[in-house]
Amino acid sequence: MNAAPRTEPRKGAQAIRRAVAVLRILAAGREAGLPLAEVVQATGLARPTVHRIVHALIEEGVVERHDKTGRYAIGNQVLELALARPSRSPLLRAADGVLGELAQAVGDTLFLTVRTGNDTLCVDRRIGSYPIQVLSIEVGARRPLGVSSAGVAILAAMPAAEARKIVNANQARFAAYRTDLSTVLAQVAAARRRGYNLREVGLIQGTKSMSTWIKAADLRPVAAITVSAVRTRLGPRREAELAEVLLEAARSIERAISIIPTS
Repeated sequence: MNAAPRTEPRKGAQAIRRAVAVLRILAAGREAGLPLAEVVQATGLARPTVHRIVHALIEEGVVERHDKTGRYAIGNQVLELALARPSRSPLLRAADGVLGELAQAVGDTLFLTVRTGNDTLCVDRRIGSYPIQVLSIEVGARRPLGVSSAGVAILAAMPAAEARKIVNANQARFAAYRTDLSTVLAQVAAARRRGYNLREVGLIQGTKSMSTWIKAADLRPVAAITVSAVRTRLGPRREAELAEVLLEAARSIERAISIIPTS
């Protein structure tokens, strides 16, 4: 008699989690969208299950299918829902002034990336004064944790077991970004030892990037600051100097988060 009430909520929760997982994967495809096969591979769900979820989300207006390409993308209904919370998060408010000063001091492109589930999301980008800027990603770009320099930094700030669990969960998605599980784990271990992440080869050929993590008051890593520059701008001496500057900026944001009200 008691079995049904206990199992029914779990079934409903599973359906919701699967739908959210599909939405997160589609968000990574941005406006161009993704073919159904990529969504299937990234989620690890059966193709009929993904097909059923996607078409239910289309009916609700949160996913749309491009007529010309047949790809699936986030729908306009998501933007309308987002209007219900127009205020910026404490993290964005805390980081605003710090990033402005940092961009002037560094001269190269800065990115603020937050963790969202098993993904990272670029939420801010600041252009420096140096004539050559590395605009590797745009605000709104979503990547699996472990793919970007910021994602590796965030994983490095977690307990090893938690980081490994996330990397395992994202493994099926790594191939699309030309990396794999062993490479990501090695990068996370190196960043943990160093105290920040250094990527010798950036997303664009001939570039280099460095990321420092940001922790919330409960010590969970919630974001990362990344500087991307042409390789000649990040030699050993400047790397050491820049690491100190980025680490101090991250600590300043952490201190500000702790005193900014959440509403």
